[in-house]
Amino acid sequence: MSTDSSNLYNTTGIQLSPDACVVIVRTEWNAATVDKLQSGCVDVLKQNKVHHRIITVPGAFEISFAIKKYWELHKYKDDKPHAFIALGCVLRGDTPHFEYVCQAVTNGVSQLNLQIPVPTIFGVLTVDNQQQIDERTGGKHGNKGEESAITALKMISLVESFK
Repeated sequence: MSTDSSNLYNTTGIQLSPDACVVIVRTEWNAATVDKLQSGCVDVLKQNKVHHRIITVPGAFEISFAIKKYWELHKYKDDKPHAFIALGCVLRGDTPHFEYVCQAVTNGVSQLNLQIPVPTIFGVLTVDNQQQIDERTGGKHGNKGEESAITALKMISLVESFK
């Protein structure tokens, strides 16, 4: 997402059905960071009166599976999700593991956006250090959890406009 937030936080004119539902899939790993992302995300959803559910998975690698399985089990239910938000934090270490996990979660979210009929929003931080985390969880780059929620609202509205 861009660092230019001049229009990003504007939710004026977003039309949502009263039954709009967002499922947040968040990781256990780097919980302190993901808690901040989740808090920002939930605040935006509550402000916009959007029902939400939170699912916790062990790590970023498991996000895509959880979203796909949840969709398969709920797509015909009254409370089916209108969007998913993937929240996590992958922090660079001393091994190539960082690249593998980042690539897998990115590819997984991309594939979900092509396979299921509701948007999956990428709210996973891929960072080198604590400073970058701080900047993206309420610092100079805002809270990426808030941005993810706003993106979800805009995408739900976009999908609704196609009908």
